[in-house]
Amino acid sequence: MRPQDVAILFKVLLLEGTTWQSKDLAQSLFLSPTEISFSLKRCQYARLLDGAGRAVARRTFTEFLLYGLPVVFPTQPGAQVRGLPTAHSAAPLRQQIVAEQVYVWPDSAGEDWGCAITPLYPKVPEAARADASLYELLALTDALRVGRPRERKLASELISEFTRQAYV
Repeated sequence: MRPQDVAILFKVLLLEGTTWQSKDLAQSLFLSPTEISFSLKRCQYARLLDGAGRAVARRTFTEFLLYGLPVVFPTQPGAQVRGLPTAHSAAPLRQQIVAEQVYVWPDSAGEDWGCAITPLYPKVPEAARADASLYELLALTDALRVGRPRERKLASELISEFTRQAYV
């Protein structure tokens, strides 16, 4: 697995029920078509996608996010930079968590200052600005990667609720 695989799987979930092509994923995630192709193959091999590579194995993906992601793709807050809010500093956790410390993905177009959180891949801020739903999911993912127990618990509940929608 590579970190961008998480964003790609979220995007496939968001596009569920529509007809999409790899080039659509590439454009919306600011990745190359080759990166998308390799990622889809990796995700199939890891049993995170079905055999056709069109549907996410929601339960497996949820378990990976909740238990594997913080171990496989950890991060620590860095220096103060300008950027796009993430983790508890972005919706939907922003309304539930009151914290002095702001976490941001470094981004010259961002308007907030806070501790730098390394995004899953370099173009995450652009992809997040282009898709509000994806932004929320990636911010929740960062809460799992860097958050305190309460933040991780809230993020886990929200991610589980989102991924459960298809198999309830």
